[in-house]
Amino acid sequence: MDQNWLDQLPIEPVTSYQGVHGGDVNEAYHLNTAKRELFLLVQPGQPASFYAGEIAGLKAFQENDINAPRVLGNGAIDGAGYLLLSYMTSGTGDQAALGHLVAKLHQVKSPNGRFGFDQPYAGTSVSFDNAWTDTWTELFVDRRLDVLDRALTHKGLWTAADHTRYLAARAKIVAALAKRASQPVLLHGDLWSGNFMFTANGQPALIDPAALYGDREFDIGITTVFGGFNDRFYQAYAADLPLEPGAGKRLDFYRLYLLMVHLDKFGSSYARPVSQLLGRIIAD
Repeated sequence: MDQNWLDQLPIEPVTSYQGVHGGDVNEAYHLNTAKRELFLLVQPGQPASFYAGEIAGLKAFQENDINAPRVLGNGAIDGAGYLLLSYMTSGTGDQAALGHLVAKLHQVKSPNGRFGFDQPYAGTSVSFDNAWTDTWTELFVDRRLDVLDRALTHKGLWTAADHTRYLAARAKIVAALAKRASQPVLLHGDLWSGNFMFTANGQPALIDPAALYGDREFDIGITTVFGGFNDRFYQAYAADLPLEPGAGKRLDFYRLYLLMVHLDKFGSSYARPVSQLLGRIIAD
């Protein structure tokens, strides 16, 4: 990070900064000024609008009293989009509190009773249309899974046989979702263990949202892919919002989605788990 670049931020002078782990998408920095600490995300080669979806998600969280960083500024400097956030000092906490927080998030109903979001999901590898729709199947299957199917085919990560198996699994997914009365509620959209934290006072917080209004099982399925959520999280969540009959099988749909995203972004190391999930869905 260049000090001249930092000097162009619309804040008081930065006295010190250090790079921090910010996931696989952004450059991330902890900034200090004479007055406060801030968190800075930077996306080289992208406009300020790259962060529109994350900003909208964080504002939706704030409006509904979901603990998350506050948006302090957004713009672009020398061809790099940036997002300034309040800095949250990390600590330790009880995952039961996290389970209750996610259940609280999932009780926020869509403002118009439809599925979608005001902003698309903008990724560096693949993006998704979040335009409002009346059905979860259209938003999740047509506009996410099918987009991934086409991207994987185009990039040579999907063979003709893979595509055929995907279509067989897709038919099972569509049939299962047709039997479920999905309700559109506020989702984090990328709820893996790197996207929650505990603050210094032990309170859970959600970070880096890819928010949308959709079926709550989407978030829960994603929590199960890479670990990091313990029994206390799931027990507390279920105490507030029990999962409904058949959820065990439906969670595979959202595991498949996340692993297809990773196959698209990181390549063939994810081919085997994707293939295994396709087989399991087809066999059910």
